[in-house]
Amino acid sequence: MKIAVVKEQAAGEARVAATPETVKKFIGLGAQVAVEAGAGLTASIADADYAAAGANVADRAATVAGADIVLGVQGPDVVSLSGANPGAWIVAGLNPFGERARVDAYAAAGYEALAMEFMPRITRAQSMDILSSQSNLSGYKAVLDAAAEYGRAFPMMMTAAGTVSAARVFIMGVGVAGLQAIATARRLGAQVSATDVRAATKEQIESLGAKAIFVEKVAGIEGEGSGGYATEMSDEYKAAQAELVSAHIAKQDIVITTALIPGRPAPRLISDAQIATMKPGSVIVDLAVEQGGNVEGAMPGEVVVRHGVKIVGHRNVPSRLAADTSALFSRNLFNFLSAFWDKDKNAPVLDEEIGNAIRLTQGGKVVNERLLG
Repeated sequence: MKIAVVKEQAAGEARVAATPETVKKFIGLGAQVAVEAGAGLTASIADADYAAAGANVADRAATVAGADIVLGVQGPDVVSLSGANPGAWIVAGLNPFGERARVDAYAAAGYEALAMEFMPRITRAQSMDILSSQSNLSGYKAVLDAAAEYGRAFPMMMTAAGTVSAARVFIMGVGVAGLQAIATARRLGAQVSATDVRAATKEQIESLGAKAIFVEKVAGIEGEGSGGYATEMSDEYKAAQAELVSAHIAKQDIVITTALIPGRPAPRLISDAQIATMKPGSVIVDLAVEQGGNVEGAMPGEVVVRHGVKIVGHRNVPSRLAADTSALFSRNLFNFLSAFWDKDKNAPVLDEEIGNAIRLTQGGKVVNERLLG
């Protein structure tokens, strides 16, 4: 069983899909591991560290040659996988909806593509969930990015020269990223509030010491979709939510938006008119900017100014903390493959529940129901 770890080719991608820690663990299972030279450099991992862990460090062609499993952070280009064994597994974050042509190419080449972001949100798969591990650090980094752009301090400070007021931070969307953003902003001393369409998050918000901002007594607040994700809300709820949020946003110094709906464009949470009500010097961080954006006027990869308000739209936020996100991502991959490792076959054998959820291609065809529907 040969596992290949390839260097990421996507622009701005600094993460890597395996670390010396997980290389050792894979070898302990009985696998042979090959790592492409330079794969970990942007995540602060030297080739020598991989070699010391027992990996064979080589160029792309030698790394992929004869591979049974190819690990990546983002889906590798099919052309660069030439030499991998027929039916080889491609295990990575594959962005199936955004990169459908690449999925079709995996099928045509006979590879079995496994999309880690399709991992079901069930108890036994928590340690395999790349969306949660990466979103956690994205929420943390969003607060630091906001602090870097904000021209004032976060905590209240009482000095001989007078008092500095605490920054008011509003988190919109309380999933994994939003919860970490709340916790981080609180640690920095900000006055924090948050909102979400899922009623169940109110208790979570308050448990972290933030104020929950919720529409009351309007149909459609349940908002809980399959796997704990948010769903579309009723028109009545949207109108009430917009009115409540508009009044609240005008008083905020920093707003962080994190709302995503799987397989669909990010919901629009903040309009240009709402931005205009904010004080000059305020900051908005849009973590959904690459999926269409929660904020009107947000631009992927840019910090733009509208009505005196900075709108931060960094791409690939997890990659901005590459050493830590790579460590977590690589453990997600190891936890996944090791959970299904068959010692007799010296290979992982997937069950139906998880296998059918994440498998995109098999036997030369696209087989995932979410893509076929």
